[in-house]
Amino acid sequence: MKSELFAHAESTSDAMFALQNSKLLRVKLNGSVTARQGAMVAYQGQADFNFQGAGGLGKMMKQKLTGEGVSVMTVTGQADVFFADQARDVHLIYLEGDAISINGRSVLAYDSSLDVDVKMVQGAGMMSGGLFNTIIQGTGWVAITTHGTPVVLETSSQPTFVDPNAAICWSANLQVNMQRSEGMGGLLGRTSGEAMQMQFSGPGFVVVQPAERVAGVGQTS
Repeated sequence: MKSELFAHAESTSDAMFALQNSKLLRVKLNGSVTARQGAMVAYQGQADFNFQGAGGLGKMMKQKLTGEGVSVMTVTGQADVFFADQARDVHLIYLEGDAISINGRSVLAYDSSLDVDVKMVQGAGMMSGGLFNTIIQGTGWVAITTHGTPVVLETSSQPTFVDPNAAICWSANLQVNMQRSEGMGGLLGRTSGEAMQMQFSGPGFVVVQPAERVAGVGQTS
């Protein structure tokens, strides 16, 4: 049998986290990994799925109160497991003892050894009515999703302003402030990025997708 489909055969990479293609994550499981509930699309081998909230009961309660975070599952066993989320683009980040602040809706999977919590974004919470994000820190892989190919902006050389609905994740050490555009007072309370921008400063980066979510940063719908 012949078909161009066979050009998309399973990746032979030995890496634990690898991109099967731009929309599909392959995890070479030999132990455990944490992933978004419902994100598994296929697996080969032996795998068990334990559904839970991110980070235990206390953090589950924090997610409920803030609206941030993501319902996750712990996958254990020995298998090649494939994860995807509505054909969104998948990107890999390797943390080296540092941390990222990420919108929970954009989390696809991460090493189970990483520490995950929900925190208010310092400097941005009051004006935006309560801005919460998921903090992931430690050493290991994180897979995130975006609508389209993002741009990664370096923030140390100059102030950086981003539409709140397009900001995916950023270095957790960055200083974040909300800035309201002059002459846009009539839009106060709306989620338009033209009326309100997130200002980032300090050494690090921010990942910006080429699309605006219907729900703002810190919301999971």
